[in-house]
Amino acid sequence: MQKPSLSTLVIVAVSAGALTLGGCATKGFVRNLVAPVDAKVQAHETHLGQLDRTSQEALDRATAAGKLAEGKFLYSMVLSDDSVKFPTDGSALSDEAKTRLMDFVQKLKSENKNVYLEIQGHTDDTGAKTHNMRLGEDRAEAVRLFFNQQGVALNRMSTISYGDTAPVAPNTTPEGRSQNRRVVVVVLS
Repeated sequence: MQKPSLSTLVIVAVSAGALTLGGCATKGFVRNLVAPVDAKVQAHETHLGQLDRTSQEALDRATAAGKLAEGKFLYSMVLSDDSVKFPTDGSALSDEAKTRLMDFVQKLKSENKNVYLEIQGHTDDTGAKTHNMRLGEDRAEAVRLFFNQQGVALNRMSTISYGDTAPVAPNTTPEGRSQNRRVVVVVLS
């Protein structure tokens, strides 16, 4: 019997090693590659789930706004400097404002209609846009909370801030700026 050459033995050993180790190395290699990808997929699925919830909440708000828009405008009440006197950079309701709002609540109760209130907050153009949007929301929210304390249900009211984007007078004079510091209550059926 002839003795195999060294090169033949090396080729056989390398081939056998490649066959036996190749399968194991491939499985380990795949596991090492798949684990980080699985983690990324899980993270993306979680993120998509959060986006789904956020999208659904936005859709719900849009649907509610659409229903509000479908409502028929009845009338509005403007609370501005001449009657409520919102101070510059302030949202606190004065005693005079509370009296006027109480009259409005009594009117709502005496009419006994199932109405919806949109409470719009406005500011003059003094200050940064983001600050004015927040201040407009604070003013509208102060009115909304007052109404709620007087028995108007929260689910019948919404607030929105227009900040300084919808002036009714020029912001170039103190009188004009005072007219722009206001809350408008829109009554819809």
